[in-house]
Amino acid sequence: MTFRRLAGAGFSGLLLAIAPDSGRAQASALPAELQSVRALLDKYNDPVVAVHDGYLSTVGCIEYPKGGQEGSMNYAPGGMGVHFLNMQTVGPTLDPAKPQVLIYEPVGDKLRLVAAEWFMPADVAGSTRPSIFGKELQGPMAGHKPLMPDGFHHYDLHVWLWKTNPEGVFSPTNPAVKCPKAAYTFAEEAPKMIHKHP
Repeated sequence: MTFRRLAGAGFSGLLLAIAPDSGRAQASALPAELQSVRALLDKYNDPVVAVHDGYLSTVGCIEYPKGGQEGSMNYAPGGMGVHFLNMQTVGPTLDPAKPQVLIYEPVGDKLRLVAAEWFMPADVAGSTRPSIFGKELQGPMAGHKPLMPDGFHHYDLHVWLWKTNPEGVFSPTNPAVKCPKAAYTFAEEAPKMIHKHP
């Protein structure tokens, strides 16, 4: 399966110290359901705990300086950060307590937890668009190059539980997220939208 190859593509745990949580204001602005989810996931402010629980770093810090263009996903210019993927949680059911991805922002030599992502491969979703928190996942879309194969079509929903996002709590990108000028920062183009066949 394509996502098995993705899991084996060399995602090593990027083990950096914890950055202090600066999202207290964000927490109080969240709806009650998302405040509960944030509280369940707060343990992952420590990225070592995330690695222990099966979340492995995709290494690169992802940003979309141009946002989305015609034919691609409608992304506002901004960053995402470093994705930690847990393939054990990928399947046909979405659980609020078990996001498939945790997203960290590099801050100096630390990683700060900023968002969680619920994710489903398009072939797993079948003909039904997945949803969670009363929101449909975005997509289907092509993979995010270079860290994900182009043919890995999927749906996803980013939820900015720990960092305020001027574009909204469910926006895929956050203009307040900054990636360092480093070898493992990737300024990507928004993935292409995929039109599923009936």
